[in-house]
Amino acid sequence: MRDFIAHRVASIPPSGIRRFFDIAATMQDVISLGIGEPDFVTPEPILKAGTRSLEAGDTHYTSNSGILELRQAIAANLRRLYGVEYEPRSEILVTVGVSEALYLALAASLDPGDEVIVPTPCFVAYQPEVLLAGGTPVPLLTRAEDAFQVTAEEIRERITEHTKALLIGYPNNPTGAVMSRDKLEAIARLAQEHDLLVISDEIYDRLVYGGHEHVCFAALPGMRDRTVTLGGFSKSYAMTGWRIGYAAAPAPLLAEMRKIHQYTIMSAPTTAQVAAVVALEEAEEHVRSMVAEYDRRRKLIVGGFNELGLPTFEPLGAFYAYPSVTASGMDDECFAEALLKEERVAVVPGNAFGGDGRHVRASYATAYDKIEQALERIRRFMRRHG
Repeated sequence: MRDFIAHRVASIPPSGIRRFFDIAATMQDVISLGIGEPDFVTPEPILKAGTRSLEAGDTHYTSNSGILELRQAIAANLRRLYGVEYEPRSEILVTVGVSEALYLALAASLDPGDEVIVPTPCFVAYQPEVLLAGGTPVPLLTRAEDAFQVTAEEIRERITEHTKALLIGYPNNPTGAVMSRDKLEAIARLAQEHDLLVISDEIYDRLVYGGHEHVCFAALPGMRDRTVTLGGFSKSYAMTGWRIGYAAAPAPLLAEMRKIHQYTIMSAPTTAQVAAVVALEEAEEHVRSMVAEYDRRRKLIVGGFNELGLPTFEPLGAFYAYPSVTASGMDDECFAEALLKEERVAVVPGNAFGGDGRHVRASYATAYDKIEQALERIRRFMRRHG
């Protein structure tokens, strides 16, 4: 019997995050700093909108592109926040989370042999999705001493005749890094010079701190027509389980993305689309409240790690801290496994995100008192290993 498994799929390892979650699931009294998911319940106006939709029997397919009202609300939101204009009917596609939007962008733009430059550490799906779409990921390691920001010069060094796209995600998962406007503008000029597509994952755009303002890549001069903007509702609106994201892109490329979406998905969940309209139109106060609480937790966990001898640069976005664990004498895998077994605190090794083996990711999307307890357990751990 022949081997029926595709080689490109067999070559991709399982998610590095899942192994530690699977171990933690068999243990009692584990404090998880591993899951990148808000601990908040979806805000009440959004919940009520979803409930009303179900009670009204609104349980059928929508347009492949998503309900027009939601696409119009997304366009209005991007215009209000960043001054970038999209035509709702032809340039916005509602997807099943941002993960689907990412795959669609890659699958619609890559031919076999095309290279995509991917700054790392990055979301675990970036490089595997490039491979699944038939492309070749070209990792570019960023460093703590540069606040995990990527530069145009570093990107230029990796451009070849096969380079077609750049895939960036800021605010960054797992580091919490943000990009300065001047660095993004330099990258924009490079993208024009080398005729590159830029796929910009901006799912954490509303989760920024310390007076920082998120810069939408498509809003930079000359970038709208060579950028795919990926966004969604999971993080800012605590809607992970609703599975709603979107892509905004030039009409010719979006038409091809929609084609793949038609054949693989049909349409995003109807109830979630209705709820997402209310999220954009009525939940701003809730977003600000959640951001304020994340900021409080951010200060606690970053200060705690630094005090414990686990140097952590200040994350200005998302809800992750990325401490160095070299003081423990362990690499990231050993540190995460030992911390889980000895003190029942779950973190994720940085190598799951393409890191350098010296950092772990700790999410502060969990309750303040749980973070306090986790830090006390890590204090005990570092007394033994620091």
